[in-house]
Amino acid sequence: MAERECGFAPLVFRLHGGAPQVVREVLLERGWDEYDEEEQEEGDWNLYWRASGFRKSDYENILPWQRLNHHPKMSQITRKDCLARHMRRMKIAFGTALYDFSPAAFILPNEYTKFLGVYTRNRMTDRGKSRYWICKPVDLSRGRGIFLFEDIKDLVYDSSVIVQRYISNPLLISGYKFDLRIYVCVKSFSPLVIYMHQEGLVRFATEKYTLASLESLYSHLTNTSINKFGMCYATDKERVGRGCKWTMSRFRSFLHKQDINELLLWHRISNIVTLTLLTAVPCVPSNPNCLELLGFDILIDASYKPWLLEVNYSPALPLDCPADVSVKKGLISDIIDLMNYRMVDSFRQKGYCRQRSGSRYLRPKISQGVLLPKTLHATPLGNKNRNQSISNSSSSQDTSVNVCASNDIGYVTWPIHSNSKSIGHEKAPQKFEDINDEVESDGLKLTTFNSTRQSHRNAPSTVCKLPSLHVHKLKSPAVPWNSMTQDRGIPPCRVGDFILTFPFNEATWKASQDQADVKAIVNEVHKLTNRLASSFSEKERKKMESGQSIGVRDKFEPLLWGPKDPPLLSKCCSLNSEVK
Repeated sequence: MAERECGFAPLVFRLHGGAPQVVREVLLERGWDEYDEEEQEEGDWNLYWRASGFRKSDYENILPWQRLNHHPKMSQITRKDCLARHMRRMKIAFGTALYDFSPAAFILPNEYTKFLGVYTRNRMTDRGKSRYWICKPVDLSRGRGIFLFEDIKDLVYDSSVIVQRYISNPLLISGYKFDLRIYVCVKSFSPLVIYMHQEGLVRFATEKYTLASLESLYSHLTNTSINKFGMCYATDKERVGRGCKWTMSRFRSFLHKQDINELLLWHRISNIVTLTLLTAVPCVPSNPNCLELLGFDILIDASYKPWLLEVNYSPALPLDCPADVSVKKGLISDIIDLMNYRMVDSFRQKGYCRQRSGSRYLRPKISQGVLLPKTLHATPLGNKNRNQSISNSSSSQDTSVNVCASNDIGYVTWPIHSNSKSIGHEKAPQKFEDINDEVESDGLKLTTFNSTRQSHRNAPSTVCKLPSLHVHKLKSPAVPWNSMTQDRGIPPCRVGDFILTFPFNEATWKASQDQADVKAIVNEVHKLTNRLASSFSEKERKKMESGQSIGVRDKFEPLLWGPKDPPLLSKCCSLNSEVK
């Protein structure tokens, strides 16, 4: 409600059909308004959230104050077949030792012959010992179409599927199989910026694990969409309790009682996330006004080795149980904080906000113009004469369009002229960073919208409003990167319960800029893992517990994701990239 109290119009969110209800609840609780297409202009919103992907035109026409909850081309890692191809490519490029967290996978029917060769070879070398496989449709979610098999004669499919080696020795809690749903937010792909949420879900199968019955999905699959229909879902199961979910906090308590190196386990899971997202970096174009919430499914085996099962696009966010409410509402709230809405977002409301006492909209202090994406000002050659005639005929009007003469970075200004004041000499158009400086220093008092807003279509000619979003439909870059839509400075190490896991030092930060140097990043990840693995001697543990830093720190202060009170990575190992 802070926006209303200080006199500013609230931020506006727009939901597409299928968007989670929890998103609406959290945003309304934070004082946002929901977009109404009958009362508001098409661009009068700050956040557009949808479960499915956006159209190409949505990315091309995005405005500086707007955010989309999806990056383009995320199917590169969320489709099971695409993920398998990328993992195979990275194993070839950087070695199987680094990417050993992904089970062997085959895409059928194209790779049936290859799978048959591996299957036959395994049967011969293991002297008939059974190996188990799991078959999944490449483009389905929520456990649909999944089955297990041991004998190849049971492999039957009628669509494109992926066959993976089944991890048959999972870590069990009181005999029940489980996996971890880790929530990851990718704020940017260029540079790559990854946050992992401290709170996640532990999803249990509702029947005790056994290999004697591969047909029992309730003992082998952990999908809530399947297990909530099981006979044992509502029963009080030993140690697990009712239902099929724990919070990550409860799992930490369980893990703390085990005789293992917890910090190293958490770091290995963090590594899985980073190395998996690196596979998509060359494929996903830069879109600074987007971010992505992903659900990573991680299985821990009996030897406490984490395995990547899959990456979920638009992870399900229903509030089915107390664990859901505890985790997901905080998750959405932290995502909004991570988007870092700042004064640039008042740019929208300054253009639309009007005074209660009059019918005229309050003009923003920055009279030079409103920044628009390049797609809105590029003029087709065929329309040049037509546009000139329109410009000449409207020269006496209050509002006119001027395109920056020196348009090196694709900015356009929309000057706002008033009849009540002489225009005088027109100032040179400003870049968005210069405009933003004025916005931040603007002490102008703005009044809130009336509860019954009038349509902007009926606004008088002196209204300070944005132009139509569909002036031209040309294929041009979206709004260029600027310091207010997403900061080129070092990202904060923590936002709410989101922990920055990448970049973790200056070397990875530099390597992820613009055209990411994946090889250099992988090398830094490998060195960090080696240091962590060798740093947990008794001597090093005592140093960490006493608060002494191990090694030399750079200007980054990254935290180790996972533990209840995340320690500084610099206290776990040396982060100096010069140390071999």
